[in-house]
Amino acid sequence: MLNIFTLENGRLVAIRPDEVATRRAISFLMSSKLLAPEQFEEARQIMQDIDSLDGHTAFLFDKINFLMNATVGFININQNKIVRLFSVAAVALLPPTLIASVYGMNFQHMPELQRANGYLFALSLMAASVALPFWLFHRKGWLK
Repeated sequence: MLNIFTLENGRLVAIRPDEVATRRAISFLMSSKLLAPEQFEEARQIMQDIDSLDGHTAFLFDKINFLMNATVGFININQNKIVRLFSVAAVALLPPTLIASVYGMNFQHMPELQRANGYLFALSLMAASVALPFWLFHRKGWLK
């Protein structure tokens, strides 16, 4: 799809200078008073044709720009989805990292570590701190 528009845009870019050069040449001939009346009428008709071509090429340029902007918009939407998923993952994995870093410190007195279920408590706390953000994000529809 994009290759067609690039090809069409390339043709339009090539046509535009030719159109301007032809307009200048005919305008010069018309102002020089060297043309016979029937030639002058033909030149005027050619100028009208060039004007209609100018409007059509402007329309095609606008159409191509619109399609290019739409394509860029779709790309931005897809990139935003990817960034959103990375943000959700970062937010969900931050609390267990904090919990692991606290329990990884070498303090003399940590009462939770003396309990028989202290390790299980820390792992459960980490799992809950991951599950809760994922559950909230899923409930709000951010993971789609």
